[in-house]
Amino acid sequence: MTARTQWQIVAGVVLALALGVWAATRFLGDELRQVAVGSTAPAFAARTLEATPRPRTLADYKGKVVLLNVWATWCAPCREEMPSMQALYRDFAPRGFEIVAVSIDQAGDEQKVRDFVQEFGLTFDVLHDPAGEIQRIYATTGVPENFVIGADGVVRKKAYAQDWNSPANRALIARLLDEAGAPPAPSATVQPTTPTAAAPGGDTRMQVEVVPDSEVRAMARAGGAAAATTPTPTPR
Repeated sequence: MTARTQWQIVAGVVLALALGVWAATRFLGDELRQVAVGSTAPAFAARTLEATPRPRTLADYKGKVVLLNVWATWCAPCREEMPSMQALYRDFAPRGFEIVAVSIDQAGDEQKVRDFVQEFGLTFDVLHDPAGEIQRIYATTGVPENFVIGADGVVRKKAYAQDWNSPANRALIARLLDEAGAPPAPSATVQPTTPTAAAPGGDTRMQVEVVPDSEVRAMARAGGAAAATTPTPTPR
């Protein structure tokens, strides 16, 4: 084999690899892109639960500290964590904190989602994505999956079901609101002023998995927070 032939083979292999990378990026871009702590939260679209649904996107919450929750009415861990989300929202909403819960229930189940909202007394934004596009965009592996997004649009925490009204989570939200220059509110302290209600008909215990955040861990140690256990999210 001549040197020229060897170079031709090498060039062919390099070209094939380059084409493969281009094709994977072109056609599987969202599937290959991981939404990790420190990355920019990708845009998504969902719709409201009104009789005449209105589209909502992440851009509607620009400049806000947001807890994005991907969930479904049939998901038991979702039922367990919703009361703690409502308690967290009730205390921090006066500072501009937002919770956006995007249901992936199938088309035609809008009333089920509305009934769920009424059952739990949820006052934060609950949206519907019957096509489940948000799962593809955020590369989720099950429900629930949660993403805390700072006012700068960067993912600060990624977690499965947990007690969102815990001192560690409240400290994280308070810190992000402070960073964003949000006005103080007397009720929004690290220690919960709104207790977490038990999930209707559910278990009040929580299993937790958190993508580590060094500052949150430090706060948890200082506050004597309990060690987290690792759950298995409800598969899609």
